[in-house]
Amino acid sequence: MIKKVAIIQGSKSDDNLGDNCAEVLSKYNISFDRFIISAHRDPEELAQFCKSAGDGYGIIIAIAGLSAALPGVIASQTTIPVIGVPADHGPLKGIDALLAIAQMPSGIPVACMGIGRSGAKNAAHLAARILNKT
Repeated sequence: MIKKVAIIQGSKSDDNLGDNCAEVLSKYNISFDRFIISAHRDPEELAQFCKSAGDGYGIIIAIAGLSAALPGVIASQTTIPVIGVPADHGPLKGIDALLAIAQMPSGIPVACMGIGRSGAKNAAHLAARILNKT
């Protein structure tokens, strides 16, 4: 059985990137659910999601900007593959998010995509490849 993909956005301002992921996953006929859960504002909700994520999800795409803690926090709380997408927000236009996602400590892997729209689409393409749907 192929599990679903969870798309987790750090905030509503990431909707456009979540839409890009959803569009590509839909083309591959991959089931997905979308959530808005902030690593900073909703830590208990995120921890609860991570505890039960393995029951239905095979991959998590985490979209976050600025400090971009979301992908790393998720990866620290589950063994499900996490694909991080740096959002192109803030004065540094996503460079800060890219570095935060890419510089994870050993043992807490996160696949890091490029900044913004193309990164969001590539996250969904990578998820499809991991699930052998391409």
